[in-house]
Amino acid sequence: MFDHPDFDDHEGVHVFSDPKTGLRAIIAVHNTNRGPSAGGTRFWSYADPKHAMTDALRLSKAMSFKNAMAGLDLGGGKGVILRPEGDFDREALFAAYGRAVEAVGGRYITAEDVGVSPNDMRVIKTQTDYVAGLDEGPAASGDPSPVTADGVFRGMKVAVLHAKGLESLKGLTVAVQGLGHVGYALCGHLHDAGAHLIVADINAEVLEQAKQAFGAVVVKPDAIHAVEADIYAPCALGGAVSKATLPDIRASIIAGAANNQLATPDMAEACRKRGILYAPDYVINGGGIINVAAEVSGHYDKAWVDNKLAGLESTLKVIFEQASEQEVATTVVADKMARERLGV
Repeated sequence: MFDHPDFDDHEGVHVFSDPKTGLRAIIAVHNTNRGPSAGGTRFWSYADPKHAMTDALRLSKAMSFKNAMAGLDLGGGKGVILRPEGDFDREALFAAYGRAVEAVGGRYITAEDVGVSPNDMRVIKTQTDYVAGLDEGPAASGDPSPVTADGVFRGMKVAVLHAKGLESLKGLTVAVQGLGHVGYALCGHLHDAGAHLIVADINAEVLEQAKQAFGAVVVKPDAIHAVEADIYAPCALGGAVSKATLPDIRASIIAGAANNQLATPDMAEACRKRGILYAPDYVINGGGIINVAAEVSGHYDKAWVDNKLAGLESTLKVIFEQASEQEVATTVVADKMARERLGV
């Protein structure tokens, strides 16, 4: 574990197994200097359990940075559940996971991530109070995906102003990879702003919806990164920007909702050398955790959420400006800022 390339002095890495329900899960607590760790739980089919551990370590670190950059009194953590093969009782599985969250003793607060729904959150809630992203209760705010999409859209406008000197996205072409809850909501913002959309997803039904609702052009998932576009928006799983894909990317801005968009850290500098402005993912996609933080506080305040989203815009502006002045990758500036805020 300590030699794992993605281990970053994590405070705790908890592994859980419940043969009766088929639960196999990892909860990684990266840093709690700013408060209890918070981050969503991912429910995914992993070809190799080692990949699940890599996800937990990388995503929990990203959550520490994300929460710090959003100015939240929360640390960084992440849950990963390995989807069982064959049939399983989903409710029993998530109840078992709720008991796992409870066992961490309040050092980790969970919410939705890929593969997890508000209904799953309700099941988890039956076993622990350390859960957010609920659609019922005094401070409930429901699925945080729309707020993530709002934050990404705002961040895109900051990036376009910095890179192109444009005040609007009207007439620009945006290639959106992944039309899950966040990606589809982002397309709505972009369409309303007058942008042209090129989209890709493995779900044929949602692609047809995007064609009808937004006039989107559909391409295959393995081609979306290489289309002619002003902005490439990875909104699916991580690793979209890699040594294999970067040479084909024609967009001058990469700004999306996915976590860990860079397959390896050196991709940030590679983007800079190619004249591509990269919006650090853990900054631009912080809207969801801001929404969760408002719920965790016990009193959901939309004005507070909007103020924090405006803060993300200001932070991105500073990152872009300093990176340009110092002639370094945007992640160099963002990582330094995040670690300073974390006190590490």
